[in-house]
Parts: sequence; C-alpha cells; structure tokens
Amino acid sequence: MSNNKPACETTPKRGQRIPEHFFRLIADCTYDWESWLSADGQVLWVNAAVERFTGYTPQECRAMSDYPLPLVAPEDRGKIARCVKEGRAGSTANNVEFRAMDRDGCHCWCAVSWQPMIDAAGHPLGFRASVRDISETRQLREQLRLQNDHLEQLVQERTGQIAKLEKHRLKVEKLAALGELAAGVAHEINNPLAGIRNAFTLLKRHLPHNVKHYDKLELIDCEIQRISGITHQMYQLYRPSQQTVTRFSIKKLVAEVITLSRPMARKKRVDLEADSSSLQPSGALGGDEVSLRSGELKQVLLNLVRNAIQASLPGQTVSVAIHTNSAALSITVTDHGSGIPESVIGKIFDPFFSTKSEEIGQGMGLGLPVSSGIIEAMKGTIDVTSDPNIGTTFVVRLPRQLD
Repeated sequence: MSNNKPACETTPKRGQRIPEHFFRLIADCTYDWESWLSADGQVLWVNAAVERFTGYTPQECRAMSDYPLPLVAPEDRGKIARCVKEGRAGSTANNVEFRAMDRDGCHCWCAVSWQPMIDAAGHPLGFRASVRDISETRQLREQLRLQNDHLEQLVQERTGQIAKLEKHRLKVEKLAALGELAAGVAHEINNPLAGIRNAFTLLKRHLPHNVKHYDKLELIDCEIQRISGITHQMYQLYRPSQQTVTRFSIKKLVAEVITLSRPMARKKRVDLEADSSSLQPSGALGGDEVSLRSGELKQVLLNLVRNAIQASLPGQTVSVAIHTNSAALSITVTDHGSGIPESVIGKIFDPFFSTKSEEIGQGMGLGLPVSSGIIEAMKGTIDVTSDPNIGTTFVVRLPRQLD
C-alpha cells in the first residue's frame, strides 16, 4: 500500500462524504507512531511519526522482514514479539512499556497499545498499533520513586530517633526513680552507720592488742567502710553534680588514675599502659587540656579501669588511650579478658545489675550506672563493645569544653 500523501484538496463541507484519502492524511499527521500489521504479522503501513521516534523512514520500516523488532531495544524484543503475536490473535492491550531504539542505539521509553481491525463485513484486517513517547512520564515516575524512597528513609530515621529518645526517656525516668529511692535508703543507712562506726572506733581504741580476735576488728572496720562506699554510690544515682568546671590536663588526670589503680593491678598481676600520642591543641587549650569536671571524670575513669583489671587474667594488659581534636575528647579503656556476654551487655548500665554477682563482694551494680549518669550530665556518651574471649572496650566521648 502506498504511503504517499495525496495532493491538497478543499476541506469537505459538513454533511459531505469524506474521501478515503483524508483519513490517510489524518493517520499520517498523527503525532504518535502508528502502524498497521496484517493478520500474519506483516507491516502494511507506518506513519511518518516513526522517523521522529527512531530515525527510520516509513519506507525503511516497510522493508523490514521482522518489523518492529529492529526498532526495539534488545532487552525488550521478547516482550514486543509477544505483543505482535497477541495482536495477530485478535487481542487488545494498552500501555505496554518498552524501549525504542534509534539508528545511533539510543533508547527512549515508549508505550504501545493495539486493537484488531475489521472491515464493514466483519472480516479481520490485522491490527493497528499506536506508540507514544513516555520518556518524560518515566522520568517523573523515577523522580517520584526516589522521593518516596527518600521520604521513607527519613520516616524510618525519624521513627528510629523517636524510639531511641523514648527508650532514653524511660531509662532516665527509671534511673531517677531508682536514684531517688536509693538516695533515701542511703540517707537512712548513713545515720545509724555513722553511729556504729564512731562507737566501734571508741571501742577499738580502748581494747588492748592482745585481746582474743583483735585481728578481726580490722576486718569489721573494712566492712563498715565498704557499706559506707555502697551507700555513697547509691546517693550519687540521684544527687545533682556539685562540682564546678575547671581547666586541667587530661594526660595528668589519666596518669593519676593509673597510679591509683596500680596496687590493684599488681595484686592481679595485670599491666597498665596509657597512650596519649593523639592530642591536638584547640584555641586557648593545649593539646592535653580540657575544661570539664575533673573530679567526676576521674571517678568514671577509676571505675572503668578497675573494672577492666577485675576482668583481666594475670599477664594481660589494660590500656587507656586519649584522643583530642578541636571540639571533642575521647577516652578508650580496653581489656583482654573474657568479655561481656551478648545476652547481658545491654543491661550493664542498669542500676543494681552486675556481671560480678557470682564473685562475693565484687559489686552492687552501681559503678556503671553512676558513671553513665556523670558522663551524660557532662553532655557526653559512654559506649561499650565486647567480644567473648577477646576483651571489652569502653569509649567515653565528651565535649572538650563545658559551658
């Protein structure tokens, strides 16, 4: 069938029969890529729009033995071959997406729809296929997908943050309630305990050293001191900080902690080492200077180092590493002991929970909760990682200066 356009004629008047070639003009001037294929799949006619889509003329298309497959991206040729087969069988479909390919191998996204064609007598004449460019729609769809993915990610992040904040809020409320209770108990214990200790001191002072079981008096004094230390820790769970911010050398403070912990380390035959090689100055502060609550920070580090010593075996090493940059301080305490079981590591900052409960006299589970409260009060964090039979690492992160 010819694809040549007829010469221009006067537009038919209303009510006048429209000549057949006017319908061909309408088809040829259609913006979408139109095709007419016979019932056996042979191309009968293609409009001029095909050249805008693919760079091929209608004459070139009609010369193809397997039209329209050469005009389709290789990845989609199987899909379009099935569409041709379905069209030959008399089916109808809309908006089947595929990638058209031009002479240079460039692709553009298209959508094809087809429907069967019949003559006035109802005889099948093949099927008509209409292809439209959906590149912009695909681009907008992809942008929308990316935006949806981004929004979903933001929602997940915000949900995670809210859950984390809620968990933290509940933990703070629990700690405050327990701390208030502990402080009340500690206050009530301290009063009679002070009386017991004073009376015991007077009694001990007036007893001769040769009295039977005099050596047990020192043990009693140590146990009274231990009770006093426990009540002091209980009180610290609730008591607001009374210390002021001072400027000091973190390197010197860590050295003092090492010195105070060395007797315990010697007793357990554990080595102590400190690394302060990664220190940077910041404004008016020297490389090893910080502006924090020194007494409270020393208390935290003493607790972490002593815990690390207790977790270590003879011959192992506990290390303390200090790092400063322009804005922050981090202190890492590492041991090479048996580690903390995964089943309990999430509970170690809970008041009265202790991994040392099996060892008599090894703790009430207050050291880490108190330490965590001190660090949070200084706008910092304390984190722990542990591997079975490899060791445990605590990392304290703090701002280098408190307001």
